[in-house]
Formats: sequence, C-alpha cells, structure tokens
Amino acid sequence: MSFDGTLNAADGEESLPELLMRIVSELHDVAYLIERIEPQLLDLGGVSILQSPDSMKVMQGIDLAVQKTRGLAEFIDTITAGIPQGWTVEVATALNLVKLAEMQKALGGGTRHGHSQPLAKAAGDFDFF
Repeated sequence: MSFDGTLNAADGEESLPELLMRIVSELHDVAYLIERIEPQLLDLGGVSILQSPDSMKVMQGIDLAVQKTRGLAEFIDTITAGIPQGWTVEVATALNLVKLAEMQKALGGGTRHGHSQPLAKAAGDFDFF
C-alpha cells in the first residue's frame, strides 16, 4: 500500500486527503465556470434581462450555484485537514465512472493546470467528445 498520495496500481488505493483536495480543486473550477455564465447572459439579453422576474430567478440561481459549489469546496477542504495522511481509499472504480477525461485525469492524480475551459480558446472553438 502506498501512502505517498500516488495511485498504487497494485491495490488501487490512494491517499484520502490528497484525493479530497483534488475534489476541492475541481469544485473551485466548477464555481468559476458557472460564474462566467452570468456576464454572458447580460451581454446577450442586455440590461432588460434584469427587469424580468423569471430572468432574475435564473440569475439568482446562478449565484446560488456558485455559492453552494464554493461552500462545498471549503467544507471538504476544512474537514480534510483532520484526516490522517495514511488513510487510503480505492479509487479505480470511481474514476472509471467519471466521463470527462480531463476531470478523470485531475481526480486520478494527473497533472492538470488551469481551468477545464481555458480563457485562451477562441470563440467558436469546440472539443469533440
């Protein structure tokens, strides 16, 4: 069994605190991606979007989704500090259920830097999946 935070291929176990911190990172990424939606909606709908009660509910829902995602990240981050580094979990099955390759790589301990939707992509670029 390996306690260095890397996936031990022989037994499929990984350090629980390190895995949880990768989940925290992914949650912050999700919050960032959701947060980017709001200005785009304002650009598309103009200021008049703020006058519609239904549109305001959508905008408030976006804010709530960001707050909840960041709250979950902070909660997991805080409780992770109290988990002994030697605690491990089997991750192979769970990783196989993650459909997004970049997220699977990030959660599995691969090195992914930056956000899953880089700002450098030109408008109109897309990925096949």
